[in-house]
Amino acid sequence: MQYRTLGRTGIKVSPYCLGAMMFGAAGNPDHEDSIRIIHKALDAGINFIDTADIYSRGESEEIVGKALKGRRDDVVLATKAHLPMGDDPNQQGNSRRWLTRAVEDSLRRLQTDHIDLYLIHRPAPDTDIEETLSALTDLMRAGKVRALGSSTFPVSEIVEAQWVSERRGLARFRVEQPPYSILNRGIEREVLPACERYGMGAMVWSPLAMGMLTGKYRKGAPQPESARAKRFPRQMNDERRLPVERLIPLAQQAGLSLAHMAMAFAIAHPAVTSAIIGPRTMEHFDDLLAGAGVSLTDEILDRIDAIVPPGTDTGPLEAAYNPPAVTQPNLRRRPKTERFAA
Repeated sequence: MQYRTLGRTGIKVSPYCLGAMMFGAAGNPDHEDSIRIIHKALDAGINFIDTADIYSRGESEEIVGKALKGRRDDVVLATKAHLPMGDDPNQQGNSRRWLTRAVEDSLRRLQTDHIDLYLIHRPAPDTDIEETLSALTDLMRAGKVRALGSSTFPVSEIVEAQWVSERRGLARFRVEQPPYSILNRGIEREVLPACERYGMGAMVWSPLAMGMLTGKYRKGAPQPESARAKRFPRQMNDERRLPVERLIPLAQQAGLSLAHMAMAFAIAHPAVTSAIIGPRTMEHFDDLLAGAGVSLTDEILDRIDAIVPPGTDTGPLEAAYNPPAVTQPNLRRRPKTERFAA
């Protein structure tokens, strides 16, 4: 396994990061099976594990914690906070009040005294970024967190966070976790260049485009049953299936599976440190692991560029972040009294 430096943290991580989102009730409810997958990943040289408090409402973290008993020092462990963990409106978000509790809850579930990389799962427009960074800085000083990161932040908020950290003398985000795949290349325009500018590592999620780049979802074919297809049905549309139909023969000509080509593409970008794989079963993991040594020639990368141009998305990613200015109509419409005033 060839290890890479995570931004400018000095931390060495594997190009594949084992994502634990599918461990627990939301994916694989068999704890022992999930633990076997984690152990096999560690034995194969994958030393980077990513989870979040929201994954199966803490169950994923509990599984990871059990799996790492006796092996914790060998792992760069990442987890995240922000999304709702209860009905209380304060059991979510990026406030000091919530983050100081959320980190303690994660430490307990993970059965560890520190988190190597603590990420803010999504932006919170109602919370001053200084409030968030100040709380995270104190968690670092307390030794509970070793490095900080953001997940799915727009480039404007990445830059603002860097500016606030410098101006206020606070710890700064060292990592960004954005979505990235052959079908979703929008971050190549600004997010990845910003990561390079600020020395941030990029650990990208959904390199298989929510399963679209496995080759299971074909144009004109019945949609197979899957947890992701049920959660994000609009992802599996013809707009995204058309480029897949052109990518499949390209992969075949290169002697690769579509999934292996997609993973190799994701880690080929110089700003990308690791790509997160999220297997649900051992079979899924074995298939992805088999492509860990694949690298793509310039010719193949050029042909991928011809199918999905750099910096473009084939369609919106349902699980990605949409700011309130897009999701809340009242923020983009003047009050009626102003609209119809004489």
